[in-house]
Amino acid sequence: MSEYQYYEFLSIDRPLTEDEIAELRALSTRATITPVSFSNEYNWGDFAGDPDKLMQRYFDAHVYVANWRTAIFMVRLPIEALTKETAMAVPYMLDIKATKTHWIITWSLEESENYDRFGMEDGRGWMARLAPVRDELLRGDLRSLYVGWLAAVAGKMMDDEETEPLSVSGLGSLTAAQQALAEFLEVDPDLLAGAGMGSPAAQETEVSRREMEKWINALPREEANSILKRLLEGKGQQAERTIRNRFASWRRDLQMGDTDAPRRTVRELRQNAEKARQIRLEKQKQDRKQREIRRREKRKAYLKNLSSDFPKAWASVKEPVERGSGRGYDEACLILVDIAEAYDLFASKKQFQKELKKFMAGHLRRKALIQRLVKAGIWKEV
Repeated sequence: MSEYQYYEFLSIDRPLTEDEIAELRALSTRATITPVSFSNEYNWGDFAGDPDKLMQRYFDAHVYVANWRTAIFMVRLPIEALTKETAMAVPYMLDIKATKTHWIITWSLEESENYDRFGMEDGRGWMARLAPVRDELLRGDLRSLYVGWLAAVAGKMMDDEETEPLSVSGLGSLTAAQQALAEFLEVDPDLLAGAGMGSPAAQETEVSRREMEKWINALPREEANSILKRLLEGKGQQAERTIRNRFASWRRDLQMGDTDAPRRTVRELRQNAEKARQIRLEKQKQDRKQREIRRREKRKAYLKNLSSDFPKAWASVKEPVERGSGRGYDEACLILVDIAEAYDLFASKKQFQKELKKFMAGHLRRKALIQRLVKAGIWKEV
């Protein structure tokens, strides 16, 4: 298998300048670069850039996939989007670093055991599915951090007595982006379902006018002036992003202060995962039963329709038999098996055998056909 690496970067908060695009072009002549993105794949050699440095300087999200079964997802958040306590609470599968202005969060999957996935996957499509995680974090939704921690539990990297690093709600109803992240990191689906057992429902995220007024009234004058200045300088998008981030951070602090849910141990989560596995297996069993019932009902309806005109059914066998080919005999055998079952349900086996002998009277030299009918159990060799 040849080497394969895929790099994709996304700029969300602001477009790249022409100078920045030129700087990125110097790193790769083959990359696809736009004012908001950078992507390239390598089948030999390596990327000359450093993803960590590119994230610090240019981009807000990054996806990396290599066919040696490695997958990495990174986001950059304004420093006010997370408290230091939250950033330090999630060890193991997450790497959270701080710059002067941002947090850079990295989720990593190293040496996956899913050989089929990395034999087929080229990395494209993940960014579109994962990028919304960043906006969710900006709104104060920390479930993606929990998913990253859960990947370490799935990898059996923790003792049973360790507890959840975060008390978050809504684990039983993850967003599409959070579900994609769990898939990207190959979190055990049963463990994920188990984590949702007993998890409080997601809190109402709709912003009330009263909340906005309370926050605006408490906003320091220098911060308000800074935001207004950006608007006057034509940096409306940056100003909006800044004010939304600060408001979301304020709301998150209020919500976290209101919740004091007990944290579960890794042992409890693994026990929940086993319960989830049993529930999943039972559901699969019931689904198979229902599919089998529907299949039988459909089959019975087909055979009843076949029995409504047996002469027509027998006539339909003649053409494939007279073709004299292996494929024709296969087709004829299938039709005869259906006719036999229709007689068994809606007439009699004795009547079928009588009609089959009459039909086969002119085809007894077709040994290949007879062999198929004997194997199907509807004809006995003399």
